[in-house]
Amino acid sequence: MAWNIEGTYYENCSCDAVCPCTWSNMTQPATNEDCRVALLFEVEKGAIEGVDVAGTTCVVIMQTPRQMLEGGFKAGLVVDDGASDAQAEALGKVFGGAAGGPMAGLAPLITEFVGMERLPVSVSHEGKNHHIVVGEGLDFGLNMETTPDGEPIQLTNIVVHPAGPTLAVAIADNVKNSMFGIEWAGSGLSGFSNAFAWAA
Repeated sequence: MAWNIEGTYYENCSCDAVCPCTWSNMTQPATNEDCRVALLFEVEKGAIEGVDVAGTTCVVIMQTPRQMLEGGFKAGLVVDDGASDAQAEALGKVFGGAAGGPMAGLAPLITEFVGMERLPVSVSHEGKNHHIVVGEGLDFGLNMETTPDGEPIQLTNIVVHPAGPTLAVAIADNVKNSMFGIEWAGSGLSGFSNAFAWAA
């Protein structure tokens, strides 16, 4: 199965910023009793088995143990409701890990997949900051952290994260998330954003 996609990635999780699971490549435990995370991928261009998926968005929702390498993840997938059935099917293969690529590395850790939903997805921007709304279930802001010169503050050598190896750091505020029975809320939480490019 040949495919390639690229675009922009946005994340919020229930850990305090900056998420220890991420900067430690999963060797350090989450801030709380578990980690609850939304990984949103805006696909700006690409094709999966000949299906053009440009202009679509996918969101992976997960609940993981405090020590991620233990596995036992609960996960669900959202595909934006503007995607066609063919696009949704193709994206499900990539973001579910069945098509290889970065998400295939997480697939062995997922023991409960709770399904896929089609929902409206909105990503808006104000300067370097972002606001994400997915249906009535996800709503959070990402305030990108920068140096005094305005350059993004980044984590590097993040080898176990599907959107790595470089992630720009954000602080997530006004978080009100509830989807697939996975809920978290608050401000001052962990967030990331970066360009991504995948192929297999």
